[in-house]
Amino acid sequence: MTKNFDLSHIPVRAEKPRKSGLTMVMDKGLSIRECEDMIDASGEYIDIVKLGFGSSLITPLLDRKLAFFREVGIPVYFGGTLLEAFIIRGQFDEYLRIVDKFKMEYAEVSDGSITMPHQEKCHYIHRLSKRLTVISEVGSKEEGILIRPNKWIEMMNTELQAGAWKVIAEARESGTVGIYRPNGKAHVVLINKIAAKVPVDKIIWETPQKSQQVYFIKHFGADVNLGNIAPHEVIALESLRLGLRSDTFFQYLDKSLYNPLSDQQMVTEKQTVTSS
Repeated sequence: MTKNFDLSHIPVRAEKPRKSGLTMVMDKGLSIRECEDMIDASGEYIDIVKLGFGSSLITPLLDRKLAFFREVGIPVYFGGTLLEAFIIRGQFDEYLRIVDKFKMEYAEVSDGSITMPHQEKCHYIHRLSKRLTVISEVGSKEEGILIRPNKWIEMMNTELQAGAWKVIAEARESGTVGIYRPNGKAHVVLINKIAAKVPVDKIIWETPQKSQQVYFIKHFGADVNLGNIAPHEVIALESLRLGLRSDTFFQYLDKSLYNPLSDQQMVTEKQTVTSS
């Protein structure tokens, strides 16, 4: 991690390629120039980029964008909605040809838009994991659909066993479904139950809102995996991870360091300033 000067009590972050503490950025239509600017500004802190939804189908200069991310050493993958669009049309084999054509190394498997038996979803994970690094997504994108904690746990662990590298806890880009309530607040009981039964370093929690990022950093520490991060929010997120914003300021400080001035010292300093 690049540091322009020294400051004590900053948590040590693993060097890339990281296995935990991942930051997944959501690309919802960046131009190549915007990608270049993003990497110049914060590439050191970006671990993986998702081309959101099914946007890969209509992304201009897709070959050039993918080549750029390969050049800078940041993995990129098509959103799971694209795979769902192929599956529902009976074109899974065509999807395989597409990922080969574009030399993809990662793939996302989700069922947030279509209804799919879980065994079938795990079948796709297993097949893809033989040729790609698979990230699977658990949870529905629809508001009002509640999944029992035990079901979340079962699906996550089964998908990891099927060959997923990481599992994403669904929140959508709005951060108002899945592991969150409609107002964006965390489903604390659900999250705690998941974390008790699924290895936390295997989960990427979708956290598009700052308050959600703060919650998971405070709950699991600087090296929690966070996803759906806006391109212009990467440095802001890393600052949260390191205790360099007010929301996490005291996360890593030894309380003995904080020694506020006594009332008498403040009066004395005030008198000194006034007299000068």
